[in-house]
Amino acid sequence: MRNVGKLTEGAILLAAFAAILLITIYVPLIGSILNFVLPLPFMMFAAKNNVKNIAAFFIAAVIISFIAGSFLGLGFMLMYGVIGTVIGYLLQKNRSRTTILISSSLIFMAGLVIMYAVSVAFFKFDFIHELTEAYKQSAKMSEELLRSMGREDQIAQINKQNELLINTLQTLAPSLLIVISIISVFVIQWICFPIIKRFGIKVQPWGHFRNLSLPKSLLWYYLIAIVVRILGHPAEGTYLFTVITNAVYILELFMVLQGLSFLFFILHRRSVAKGLGVFVTILAFMIPIVHYIIMILGITDLGFDFRKRFEKKE
Repeated sequence: MRNVGKLTEGAILLAAFAAILLITIYVPLIGSILNFVLPLPFMMFAAKNNVKNIAAFFIAAVIISFIAGSFLGLGFMLMYGVIGTVIGYLLQKNRSRTTILISSSLIFMAGLVIMYAVSVAFFKFDFIHELTEAYKQSAKMSEELLRSMGREDQIAQINKQNELLINTLQTLAPSLLIVISIISVFVIQWICFPIIKRFGIKVQPWGHFRNLSLPKSLLWYYLIAIVVRILGHPAEGTYLFTVITNAVYILELFMVLQGLSFLFFILHRRSVAKGLGVFVTILAFMIPIVHYIIMILGITDLGFDFRKRFEKKE
């Protein structure tokens, strides 16, 4: 009877996955949102079953996804199916939300890289190149518009700005990939976890953001990257330049995160409404001066243990 129950549960979840996959592929507008629900059937099954049953469920999903959507369906299944399976298995082992976020983000990032490589190698479609070319065409149209309006003196300046933006985007592509992966996995968890809770699957709660404290080693990595960039003067376009630029960008985001956490910590200690912290957070990603102030706050908090000093004074 127990095996029959497992088979029934697996069949229902596979049917749900197939329905979501078909909508994702053939109804792009709805599918762009619904694809975040694709890992849900895998989470629910992996959270309640052993490795043998999970493997059987995964193989069945591979066959169904190929029948439903050919290679595109198979690509979606492998990417979101692996993420859902890993998240479900980690939930079964009662792992923390942070561990689940980091693990699934790495898998999502690897999936994006593999999909990009397959797209370029087999389908001759380079998304980054196409995006760059589309932007160049847009810039060319803007140039023609300025010329027709008699503002040719501005063309050189705009072309220089466009070239700088394109080079920056190409250089920071790895960092953007990391950020996209983390945000995507966070959205997946935000949507799916409340659903699986209703089915009796235990999910560890997030800790308070104000108590977040990143490893101090990140501060040393950041300082090393800054020193290498200043003293080493890596030439633009070289491998070292790309590595250092991306390292500084990602580590600065961590410092900002630490700074925002410390800000919320202070506001909580002073019994100030959270709305102020949310407002400052929005400003930190919109206004450069606020961004750098919060980043410096994060660096000093990480380096000098301001929270402990704050608690001792109280």
